[in-house]
Amino acid sequence: MAWLLVVVAGLLETGFAVSLKLSHSFTRLWPTIAFVIFALGSFGLLTLALRKLDVGPAYAVWTGIGAAGTAIYGMIFLGDVVSTLKIVSITLVIVGIVGLQLSGGAH
Repeated sequence: MAWLLVVVAGLLETGFAVSLKLSHSFTRLWPTIAFVIFALGSFGLLTLALRKLDVGPAYAVWTGIGAAGTAIYGMIFLGDVVSTLKIVSITLVIVGIVGLQLSGGAH
């Protein structure tokens, strides 16, 4: 259950990163509100998950999901540049997340 919270928190991290960009330095109301909601949800769920999980692997998974999700979203919906190196790098982040899970460091 704790890992599910980390995964959802990571997805919400993607939401707050994208909302932050769309807020244009907090000058647009609805993206700013979305940023606050996503950020509070993300940090809140991570906080709950850390009651049961080691901080290192949980934080790495949280940030990895957020980073990969944000990069993928940007390429698909925001016109960010798509390159082979970017796709390989995102794949390596995902492989790293899976590796952490398989390493036995998780409870």
